[in-house]
Amino acid sequence: MEKFGEKMTGLNEDHKVSFKPQRSFATIFKSGIKEALFPDDPFSFLKKEPSSLRRAKLAMNYFVPASEWLPKYNLQLFKYDVLAGITIASLAIPQGISYAKLANIPPIIGLYSSFVPPLIYAVFGSSKYVAIGTLAASSLLISSTLEEKVSPTENPDLYLGLVFTATLISGLLQLALGLLRLGILVDFLSHATITGFMGGTATLICLQQLKGIFGLKHFTTHTSIVDVLQAIFSHTNEWRWQSAVVGVIFLVFLLFTRYVKEKRPNLFWVSAIAPMLCVIIGCIFAYFAHAEKHGIEIVGELKRGLNPLSFKDINFDPKYISAPIRAGIITAFIALAEGIAIGRSFAIMNNEQTDGNKEMVAFGLMNIVGSFTSCYLTSGPFSKSAVNYNAGAKTAMTNVVMAFCMLLVLLFLAPLFKYTPLVTLSAIIISAVVGLIDYQKAYHLFKIDKFDFLICMAAFLGVIFISMEMGIMISVGISLMRALLYIARPASCKLGYIPDSMLYRDVEQYPGATGIPGMLLLQLGSPIYFANCSYLRDRILRYIRDEQDISNPQANDIVYVLLDLGGVTSIDTTGVEVLFEIQKNMDAKKMKMILINPRLAVMEKLITGRFIDKIGKKSVFLSVEDAIEACKFSLETLKVTNGENVVNT
Repeated sequence: MEKFGEKMTGLNEDHKVSFKPQRSFATIFKSGIKEALFPDDPFSFLKKEPSSLRRAKLAMNYFVPASEWLPKYNLQLFKYDVLAGITIASLAIPQGISYAKLANIPPIIGLYSSFVPPLIYAVFGSSKYVAIGTLAASSLLISSTLEEKVSPTENPDLYLGLVFTATLISGLLQLALGLLRLGILVDFLSHATITGFMGGTATLICLQQLKGIFGLKHFTTHTSIVDVLQAIFSHTNEWRWQSAVVGVIFLVFLLFTRYVKEKRPNLFWVSAIAPMLCVIIGCIFAYFAHAEKHGIEIVGELKRGLNPLSFKDINFDPKYISAPIRAGIITAFIALAEGIAIGRSFAIMNNEQTDGNKEMVAFGLMNIVGSFTSCYLTSGPFSKSAVNYNAGAKTAMTNVVMAFCMLLVLLFLAPLFKYTPLVTLSAIIISAVVGLIDYQKAYHLFKIDKFDFLICMAAFLGVIFISMEMGIMISVGISLMRALLYIARPASCKLGYIPDSMLYRDVEQYPGATGIPGMLLLQLGSPIYFANCSYLRDRILRYIRDEQDISNPQANDIVYVLLDLGGVTSIDTTGVEVLFEIQKNMDAKKMKMILINPRLAVMEKLITGRFIDKIGKKSVFLSVEDAIEACKFSLETLKVTNGENVVNT
């Protein structure tokens, strides 16, 4: 072993392994917090500015993005933004009324929600392309959750107050997540979960709109597919063929415009203005044909005027508060997941970046302010944002233009929409959400990862057969179980030498890789924690047992077990104790443990835990090549020594 140490010293003459003393707790804690909450180091630009005035300006630009792009704004940009803003406003009017109906609140609230929140987002939002509006999934979730406590028909004022309360709770949660930079929590809603949840929700929404298509007066308050279908077919005596004919005509027209947009992307505006066109035609038809006399219900009175304040309507009564809390928490995450994903998607297309935490702050502020100004939950819906992007939006000014258009509608045009047939709104909702049923994405998940497909289907089936909350909880629960499984059963592999190279790779992936006589080279690829250290111990000992199995034609008389720790980012005290156990087991078998490239945090724990003292500093190497060369030298020396002893004997 002495010559082994000498060889090791020679190999590391220029690049020695670092055995620095452990950093202070404050340093480690600060580094951990920075890596967890500020992985993108968002304030690095402040360090490079010597001027305090300049730093203040840059900080203002960071926290209020509008202060960065507004001074550079010009007429050329405004021309594009006006066109895009008017286009999304034409979509916001029918969607606002339709989604308010979905949430069982007065239609005027849907229009209010496209006035104040977009102004807030234009100031604090970081995306150029996100267009603010209400969400179909969140609207249905709010109504299904709050109806368990209060009926929107029997006590509409209390119900509306609870909707504003849920919006406030959602906004506060979003703001807190953004300020604390806890965007990582949103990542627990995987793409598979979102795909399944959106597909299931869209299916339910489409089925629920059959109430409006058939003109039903009685319907269920539950959201499961069984209850919805039962409600539809148990009231066949209420079906109105007149309403169904009108609904089918509008729906076919809307779906046709979507088809035109898909085939000819440059005609996106056809699909964008189609809902507004349906509303206008529906209003004219209902007015002149006296639709109400034929069983076709209309929206009813819409008051002219701006958003009234709703401070007094916020309700924290313990008797009802559980429902707004549930609705607020779930919709907060759904709105964030959709809004942030959409903003990032469009930013990537233009080689730009959006800050997810800043988006959370913007969404939180606009929902908090919205809850005080008669608005309910808003985010960045995909349909409206896609229209905004395709219409040529250049900045967030498009949201201001849309808000101005909504201002004109609220002040002068709102009463004109009183004749909008409910069947028209049902057709608009169905056409808007049918695109959320992404069967191609589900098939893609099935082909790539069956477990992701299981997560997707758990969300889909949970939503349509149980409830929206349970669907997403089941899917997230399965996702967490999968993550825990990865933690408890981390990857490890045996490395072999690839002939005619300097590479050592997984022998299972590269069958041509050969073993190294007298050595067993293992690679560990995850942190070593209490949850997985027992498994790693058993797995390492099993590798040793299999390598020495005399029935194996490639049996290897192991002297050195080399552990490549380059992928081990951290280790806890239980993990250190397990290494002692493994070392003790190896000592009994006359083997020696070699560590390769332990990371800083791991090395500090091993030094403090005296494991390095146990195996010796000469048993720690910078690279696999160094370790193998040293071990080969030691084995050759050992053979020579044994040979001399035999001759002398």
